[in-house]
Amino acid sequence: MALLPAIAGIALTGANPTNLWLLGLWLLCYCTQFTAARWVKSRFRKRYRLPALVYGAVLVVLGVPFVVMHPHVLIWAPLYVVLLALSMLAAWRRQERTLWGNGVAIVAACAMAVVTASFGADVVAGVMPMSEGAPLEQYLTNVYPPFPRIGVLAALLFAVTQFGSVLFVKTMIRERGSVPYLVASITWHVGMVIGGFVLSPALGGTALVLLARAVALPLIANKFTLKPIVPGLIELFASLLTFATIIMSVPWLAI
Repeated sequence: MALLPAIAGIALTGANPTNLWLLGLWLLCYCTQFTAARWVKSRFRKRYRLPALVYGAVLVVLGVPFVVMHPHVLIWAPLYVVLLALSMLAAWRRQERTLWGNGVAIVAACAMAVVTASFGADVVAGVMPMSEGAPLEQYLTNVYPPFPRIGVLAALLFAVTQFGSVLFVKTMIRERGSVPYLVASITWHVGMVIGGFVLSPALGGTALVLLARAVALPLIANKFTLKPIVPGLIELFASLLTFATIIMSVPWLAI
C-alpha cells in the first residue's frame, strides 16, 4: 500500500532514472519513518535508536544529491513535514492504528503518485495531460514541478480504495464484531461501486469485487476462526487488482 501509488505514477508517465531514484528514496523514507516511529513509541529506548539513525543517514546521503539536482521537489516538503509530524504524534500517543493515524499514512502514500508522475518521462517531455493553468513552458523548463492530471487522478483513486481497505481490515482484526465499523465499511464500499461505475466499467467492476470481500469475509470470520494471514493475502490480491485497474483506467479518465 505504501509503494503501489508511487509505482503507479511511474508506470503511468514513463520510467526514467529520475523517478526510479525517487522511488528508491521513497522506500528509504518509509523505512526511516517506520523505525523512527518505533523509537518514538518506545519513548526513545536505545534498542530502537540505531535502525532509525542508520536509515535516516542513508536517506540523507542519497537524498541530498537528488534535491540539489531537482530542487523543485521541495514544493512537496511542507506537506510531508506536516505528515511526518502527525505520524510521530500518532506514534507518541500510540495511535498509529486509529483512523486518523491510518489516514496520515494513506495521504503520504497516495500523494506519491503525483510526485513520481511529475518526474515521468512523458510529463517532462510535455506530452501528458497537464493540470489547468500550467503552461507547457513550466513542464519543459522545470521552473515549477508539474501536477499532471494523470497523477492526481491516480492518487485520488488510491486514497479512496486504501481507506476502504483500512475499514475492511479493521472489521477483520481490531474491530472484529463491531457493527458500526462493519456498516461504515460496507457503506464506503457501496459508495465506491457507485462512483466507480460513474467513472468507468473497470473501476466499477473492481469496486464490486472489493465490496464482496468487505461483506463476505467479516460474516465468515464471525462463524469461523480465520488466521490474520487470510485477510492479509486477500488484501494483497485486492491491492494488486486495484493497481492494475487504476493503471488501465486513469489514462482514459485524464484525457
